[in-house]
Amino acid sequence: MANISIAQLRKKKLNQQKITALTAYDATFARLFAKLGVDVMLVGDSLGNVLQGHDSTVPVTNDDIAYHTRCVRRGAPESFIIADMPFMTYSSPEQACEHAAVLMQAGANMVKLEGGEWLFDTVNALTTRGVPVCAHLGLLPQSVNVLGGYKVQGRDDEQANTLISHAKGLEHAGAQLLVVECIPTALGERVAQAVEMPVIGIGAGKNTDGQILVMHDMLGLNSDYLPKFVKNFLADSGSIEGAVQTFIDDVTTGAFPGPEHSFD
Repeated sequence: MANISIAQLRKKKLNQQKITALTAYDATFARLFAKLGVDVMLVGDSLGNVLQGHDSTVPVTNDDIAYHTRCVRRGAPESFIIADMPFMTYSSPEQACEHAAVLMQAGANMVKLEGGEWLFDTVNALTTRGVPVCAHLGLLPQSVNVLGGYKVQGRDDEQANTLISHAKGLEHAGAQLLVVECIPTALGERVAQAVEMPVIGIGAGKNTDGQILVMHDMLGLNSDYLPKFVKNFLADSGSIEGAVQTFIDDVTTGAFPGPEHSFD
């Protein structure tokens, strides 16, 4: 698979070509995703849930993310890899720079931070020091204890307008990519139109610039509970490779997510 860059992701947005993204945590799956042509891999703090058995992402450490980033990089040496910055590793610009350096040296091309206006200075500090940033708005898993659970965000006009304002502010501060999670389809489209950076959705409807899923969810491995925005691609594909290929095809053609995977 050819190298993917920020410039190529922006070109995909301009050309209305959907971006495909999956979480990855080890060399074997990273190698498969690279072979099949997944555009972006995220070493997500979701590993706290799917690998470590926690009930949230909060216990995940920077060392955990760095370890799995190194694993993914070995499996996919030419792929575009984003590393999540874990809970409370970026509470100040100085702390963020220190922890981001570890993740970049582990092999990440970009780091991802959850939050809006309070992160403007941090995003600026990172990008001016050579660390590309992916922002994350909407449902913020690291803030689930404040939000009171995993709830759809941005359903009223005030919340929606604030989210769009924060997206624009994060882009102005230097963010080059944005993930939006668990927001209404109409708001997902508005955000994607409001900023020049690519917007990748998870539970944000089909009109964002791309889609991302946790690989364990996409493969139906969390059978006890699958969020509304998840589709089990393994069920009808017969193989892991077939499931990944179907995910790529369905995102690329706009078949996924459908209305049944989206919020009004």
